[in-house]
Amino acid sequence: MGMGGMQAVQQREMAETPGRDQERDWVERSRGGDTAAFEQLYRMHAGRIHALVWRLCGGDRALAEDLVQEAFIRAWNKLELFEGKSAFGTWLHRLAANVALSDRRIRVRRVAREAPMDDTVERTATGERDVSAGLRADLEQAVAQLPERARTVLVLFDIEGYRHEEIANLTGMAVGSSKAQLHRARKLVRKALGEEE
Repeated sequence: MGMGGMQAVQQREMAETPGRDQERDWVERSRGGDTAAFEQLYRMHAGRIHALVWRLCGGDRALAEDLVQEAFIRAWNKLELFEGKSAFGTWLHRLAANVALSDRRIRVRRVAREAPMDDTVERTATGERDVSAGLRADLEQAVAQLPERARTVLVLFDIEGYRHEEIANLTGMAVGSSKAQLHRARKLVRKALGEEE
């Protein structure tokens, strides 16, 4: 392919990938009630939001799908709060993390009221599949079997790139607790993966 052909491909790819200007336009149109523009924002960000909430809820597909829908409903209802200081995707990502963490707190409280607290409560409250089933060779499975707080910190810090201060604000735990949970999570993941080799 010659230089002209390469440039044409690059221009077509750029045209097919929405940029910040296009995203800003969709946000403004959505604020005005344009549901088609909001659908474009959904298509642009749903994959990344799903990956985040799926990890935060321990790989529970049905729960993750519910949380994605809840995050986008909340985003639609709170569009006027988006100030444009960051990218819309960044704002949406934080909102989705809050939705997932809030959902977890509600489920943990419900389980705590219904049953005596023990080591399985955190996992039971996540809607997770049988945590004692078979060996897990896959990293996602190792992360999914972590206790809730440890998994939350590992996902937000190592996978999503949040700082401990941001995690503390999102979760309500102290910065020191966030660091301790990260250390615990990494140790448990190494152990789970090591047992399967």
